[in-house]
Amino acid sequence: MVARLKRRMIDEALPLWSTVGWDLAKGGFIDRLHRDGTADAAAPRRVFVQARQIWCYAKAAQMGWYPEGRALALKGLEHLLAKAKAPDGRPGYVHRLTPDGSVLDGRRDAYDHAFILFALAGVYALDRDAQVRAEIDALLAFLDSHLRSPHGGVHEGLPVSLPRRQNPHMHLFEAMIACFEATHDLSFQNRAGEFFALFLANLYDKQKHVLSEYFEEDWSRIEPVSVEPGHQAEWVWLLKGFERITGCPTGQRRAELLETSLRYRDEATGCLVDEGDASGNIRRSTRRLWPQTEFAKAWIAQAESGEAGAADEARAALVRLERHYLSHPVKGGWYDQFDRDGKSLIDTIPASSFYHVLCAVTEAEQVLG
Repeated sequence: MVARLKRRMIDEALPLWSTVGWDLAKGGFIDRLHRDGTADAAAPRRVFVQARQIWCYAKAAQMGWYPEGRALALKGLEHLLAKAKAPDGRPGYVHRLTPDGSVLDGRRDAYDHAFILFALAGVYALDRDAQVRAEIDALLAFLDSHLRSPHGGVHEGLPVSLPRRQNPHMHLFEAMIACFEATHDLSFQNRAGEFFALFLANLYDKQKHVLSEYFEEDWSRIEPVSVEPGHQAEWVWLLKGFERITGCPTGQRRAELLETSLRYRDEATGCLVDEGDASGNIRRSTRRLWPQTEFAKAWIAQAESGEAGAADEARAALVRLERHYLSHPVKGGWYDQFDRDGKSLIDTIPASSFYHVLCAVTEAEQVLG
């Protein structure tokens, strides 16, 4: 199963997104493909997608799966720095670009910055390049001086807006773990620790075992609480990563989060749905691709911890991912979302999903073999 998914990445997905998925004329990654597998060259370029694609090719090169990924990751980073970093003279990265690389939306978005940091960590892990490390430090300085909230965590972006979301904090947690693994600089343990503390104090309801999504400025939860089971699962994997770099035990919270996520499954397929409420009811029965990869990664994390039966659950989740989402007529493409009856809801093939898919498959190879 894992070997088959690995071949799918190496033979289909990595070649597709490095050729059709790269804009040869103007530079940068294509944001999405049409359903026939041709590039939607007119689609705006979301900066977090540029960062995710850079990470994918750096990771594939690092794993030895796609050696030519290194050059593409560097080319993608060069384009990102040239077009998205402070093009208007203000610090930080802009939110969206036009296909020709001019600014479409100049907001500074925390979620975007999390993925840019994650991409920089991925590229730094390849060569330990001093210039890449300097970009990491500059981005951290921007977070510290412009995005830090007096109530803890970061603002949604600049200009500051509400509601606050757990999502950018989860991905900054992921980025800090990745930065530690790439640099072995202890300051990243401390930065990751700040997000772990925020998780325990504000994001996670220890009584109900649910992760809340939306908050007021002072971290009071916005009711009714929205639960995204995919994020519950994603935190399981991230907490295991935090435990790996710090030795801090996270097993209890991982078990709780995973157990809660199991309440929000589609009966027919066993896939996670998009949204529920705090009582375990399904609020939106649509099901996107990314929660399925995170569900697999959650079980992979538990398998890494030696939990009985977790490896089998992880493999079953990967089978569901392949059967329902990756079996697309375009080789190396995917379906992004289905309704409860299994009808595809998104006509295009979004590049944003590649990071989720590749990460699940690389984790599976490293832990399940």
